[in-house]
Amino acid sequence: MPGGLVALLDDVSIIARTAAASIDDIGVAASKAGSKTAGVVIDDAAVTPSYVTGLSPARELPIIWNITKGSLKNKLIILLPGALLLSWLLPSAILFILMAGGAYLSYEGAEKVMEKLGGQKHGLTVEDEIVDPVAFEKQRVSGAIRTDLILSAEIMAITLNEVAAEDFIVRAGVLAIVGIAVTLVVYGSVALIVKLDDIGLHLREKSSQAAQAFGQFLVNSVPYLLTTLSFVGTIAMLWVGGGIILHSLHELGLHGPSDWAHGLQHTAEAVTGGLSGILGWATYAGLSALAGLVLGVVIALLVHNVFKLGQTHAEH
Repeated sequence: MPGGLVALLDDVSIIARTAAASIDDIGVAASKAGSKTAGVVIDDAAVTPSYVTGLSPARELPIIWNITKGSLKNKLIILLPGALLLSWLLPSAILFILMAGGAYLSYEGAEKVMEKLGGQKHGLTVEDEIVDPVAFEKQRVSGAIRTDLILSAEIMAITLNEVAAEDFIVRAGVLAIVGIAVTLVVYGSVALIVKLDDIGLHLREKSSQAAQAFGQFLVNSVPYLLTTLSFVGTIAMLWVGGGIILHSLHELGLHGPSDWAHGLQHTAEAVTGGLSGILGWATYAGLSALAGLVLGVVIALLVHNVFKLGQTHAEH
């Protein structure tokens, strides 16, 4: 009996050590995979504030909470099981899903650039008069969750690609950790951003001159912050989308575009001395963004022309 108990305790200790090692593996893998999704996360954080623009300040946090819940459902209920099933049944498809996501991000980024340069705007804008605030809010939340589903799918695909060689438990754990962490970071940041002006107004009413000055600074800074986020989000979409396409083409055997970009990166590193790491990365990121922009413009022109053609046929 004692021998059996000792053996049982020994087995338990082995299981505990294995579980601890798995948890450690999950943490390391999650941090590595999470870093790869940074560009998509930046884009997500930059895009989301626009969904509460034009709505009552009292509804901003409830709306963000509704989007957050929708995002968690997207990642944990829809995408996580789907990603695990895909990695089990058809792992080769992950690369093509990544490419589809990269193409979509490139298209979205290029369309924003085209609109800024005077191109036609597509979709509803917040400049339109809000006739029914309740219906408008539901529409904005639904739109945000749909956009989140696409961005979340890309995040999960990038994450899955990084841990494809790990065992099932590690893959599941990493996908869950990255999904939850990204959601909390993105929408926690968004909640703070959209309430900065309210915080500033509150501080302006304080008796302290320092508090009043800081409050005024916040109120004045929010429009510039949102503009900067929009710009950074567009660059992030092009950089991530183009980078995914270059890497995926390399994986498929088309080495030219990726090798050319890496060659220029190494050239920049060789001539910039102490700043070689930063400028080398910036060179490759810039070339990735350029590749994303070119691809995105081609896709946008095709999509818009096909849409116009379809409308013309429908009218006739």
